[in-house]
Amino acid sequence: MATVLDGKRVAESIHVQLRQTLQGLQAQGLTLKLAVVLVGDHPASASYVRGKQRAAARVGLDSELIHLPADVSEEALLAVVERLNADPAVDGVLVQLPLPDSLDEQRILRAVSPDKDVDGFHPYNVGLAWTGQARVWPCTPAGILALLQDYKIPLAGKHAVVVGRSRIVGKPMAALLLQENATVTVCHSQTRNLADLTRQADLLVVAAGVPRLIGLEHVRPGAVVIDVGIHRVDGQLMGDVDFSAVSAVAAAITPVPGGVGPLTVAQLLANTVHLGLRRRGLEADEGCP
Repeated sequence: MATVLDGKRVAESIHVQLRQTLQGLQAQGLTLKLAVVLVGDHPASASYVRGKQRAAARVGLDSELIHLPADVSEEALLAVVERLNADPAVDGVLVQLPLPDSLDEQRILRAVSPDKDVDGFHPYNVGLAWTGQARVWPCTPAGILALLQDYKIPLAGKHAVVVGRSRIVGKPMAALLLQENATVTVCHSQTRNLADLTRQADLLVVAAGVPRLIGLEHVRPGAVVIDVGIHRVDGQLMGDVDFSAVSAVAAAITPVPGGVGPLTVAQLLANTVHLGLRRRGLEADEGCP
């Protein structure tokens, strides 16, 4: 039976470290702040934002929610982003995705200052990441790396297979694993004979957005399996991996929920603190993690 990788525990250890850092700053009269922009009333987005604000409060990170109507104009939204970019009290800016179809998502993300881009989505920060000079990594890949490091799962020389090529998870995950000296294969919706490739993986990271896409036939015995997906099907939460089948052969596996999700939020807070310290000249100009 596979070891179940406890994302909640690792996330809490990150929270403890951040809380200590922020308490030290507060003793010096410094407060760091995350600004979150939410457009519309999408229930899942609103829930995610509430979770991020609660986590920020637990570690002592100040946060501000700017909630705009779904019919906000693109120019008005850009003006809000520019105001936050210019506000010296704001250390991190996050525009919650997805945005309404009426808005140009890429234009909005490009408007966020790279110095305050806690998601790591700005093209400048993406470029730095791919050249090994990241200020911050996108939160989910960075959280996954923190999990693997906590459990002392080696990456150098291992074959990692990433299923999914999104700019949020798949592509930055591949870049981060390459930086950790893994050999990386990226699979996606156009990949033929998926199981032939995934069965070669020492580490399998699945971020395809398809419930239970990965079954027993996709996993080599002894592999480490990271499930990024989360879906509600017939009232039941599940991931992109068939947990009950795959856990019988994997060496280690993340659960859904309680695996990658808490780490994504923890890394968002860590990115905010990192950028806030960097902006004040209090931390070396090196990326996280």
